[in-house]
Amino acid sequence: MVPALRRQLLAMKRQFARGWDLLRHKGPSQFQFWLIALLIGLAAGLAATVFRLGITFLQTSVYGTPSVTTIHSYAETLPWWLLLAIPTLGGLVVGVIVHYFTPDGRVRSVADVIEGAALNDGRVEKKAGIASAISSWITLSTGGSTGREGPVVHIAAMISSWVSNTIRADGITGRDLLGCAVAAAVSASFNAPIAGALFALEVILRHFAVHAFAPIVVASAAGTVINRLVFGDVTEFTLPGTTTVEFYLELPAFFILGLVCGLVAVAMMRAVFLADDVGSRLQKSLGLPLLLRPAVAGMLLGAMAIWFPHIIGVGYETTSRALTGALLWHEAVVFAMLKVVAVAVTMGGRMGGGVFSPSLMLGALTGLAFGLIATGLFPDQSGTATLYALAGMGAVAAAVLGAPISTTLIVFELTGDWQTGLAVMVSVSMSTAVAARLVDRSFFLTQLERRNVHLAAGPQAYLLAMFRVQGVMRKPSDANAADEDACLTMIEQGLYVQAQATLETALPLFDRSGVAFLPVVRPDGPEGAPVLQGALFHVDALKAYNRALAATAAEEHS
Repeated sequence: MVPALRRQLLAMKRQFARGWDLLRHKGPSQFQFWLIALLIGLAAGLAATVFRLGITFLQTSVYGTPSVTTIHSYAETLPWWLLLAIPTLGGLVVGVIVHYFTPDGRVRSVADVIEGAALNDGRVEKKAGIASAISSWITLSTGGSTGREGPVVHIAAMISSWVSNTIRADGITGRDLLGCAVAAAVSASFNAPIAGALFALEVILRHFAVHAFAPIVVASAAGTVINRLVFGDVTEFTLPGTTTVEFYLELPAFFILGLVCGLVAVAMMRAVFLADDVGSRLQKSLGLPLLLRPAVAGMLLGAMAIWFPHIIGVGYETTSRALTGALLWHEAVVFAMLKVVAVAVTMGGRMGGGVFSPSLMLGALTGLAFGLIATGLFPDQSGTATLYALAGMGAVAAAVLGAPISTTLIVFELTGDWQTGLAVMVSVSMSTAVAARLVDRSFFLTQLERRNVHLAAGPQAYLLAMFRVQGVMRKPSDANAADEDACLTMIEQGLYVQAQATLETALPLFDRSGVAFLPVVRPDGPEGAPVLQGALFHVDALKAYNRALAATAAEEHS
């Protein structure tokens, strides 16, 4: 009996080892993948919930109120020096963290997750990511005028990266797990399971492959369960009783609102980029240490909050007041302009956070201001001004995120109002069409474009940057290597490519020169002279590029 039991245990051990080996080297099977997706969804949902609770805890400690939604009203009762000191000290702590724990002093967010999905097999940085999460937590708790979706998306991406590295997942599996984690985090953060799943597909993975849909939905549902266990089944905003559209006659107004919101979204995005550029130039010209940059931004925010405390935090109280029509026209306009400035200062100061919540607030204010004008000019043909606030909220957010589908749905899930879909969709479609022509499709893709990461144009553009010349070249020892004398002659003529360069650099050089191959060099000679390492053939570069395009197409249509 004992030998038989021992043989059975050894057989089970071999089966387990074989299964683990298959899981690590060939990826999980469908059932295993769905199980992993569920676990990642629970982990990411829990992380997003803990992050949200952490903001409440720290905000209570520094401001004295636990409610994120009423911090504006409470801040009005605080002494001016406290409103100035809290964001300044918060920025100083953030500056120390990003200076010592990130290589470039930059807080990671959604754009880095998109880059990880496209260029790094669904992986993101861990050390810089942890530092960024802590920095964003401090920023959002001490008055930073941003949102929490950016940090939670990156936290979720770190969880999926760890799982992908543990099981040695390939690119497709790694990206799918990343989508699962992001969907769960967004769902848990906003109690929006449908929008969370579509956000992961539309914004992060940037495709709607069928093979990824089911596990992402599973993970998104898991994240929502975590949220509802902690916070209950409640929406972020409560709307007034009626939001009806006067059909046919009123729809053109929502087209115009969409155009206005698209321009407003572009203004906010460009304000953020301008603030970042101006901050970098001032920092360099004044010799300001990198770690003090967030502190200066925090001081500016604190100075603004003395007179306009509504800029503090994610702005849910002001957004709710706009959606319920509790603001006057001039208040909506002034608050919208100040919010743009506050977001630009926060992001330009490298303090961290996301842009989704600010875009919701800016959109609601823009929509309300537009709606008060429209309903005032045509009272008999119009619905309520609050309906315009709802449509504007979706329109600006969709233009900033470059995600019309998921943003439309998340607006419905945040408010619980599904009766005004046509008005919201009309505004969202027009705003995204306008904004996509004035920036690189979205805030995140424009961020990446400014870092010379070209994802906005699609795989046909960014795949070239994934191949190093040295990985595709033929070495001198290869059977079909290029003639060495011909290579040396071309080097003397200045016609060569660096080994560390990518095909993004090499292919245009082939087009201009018309040659069949290019010498590949390293600057290892005397005084940095080029030393021949091999040759890159045009046909080899095209084959590598075509294989990558075929693999990408297969993934997106599977």
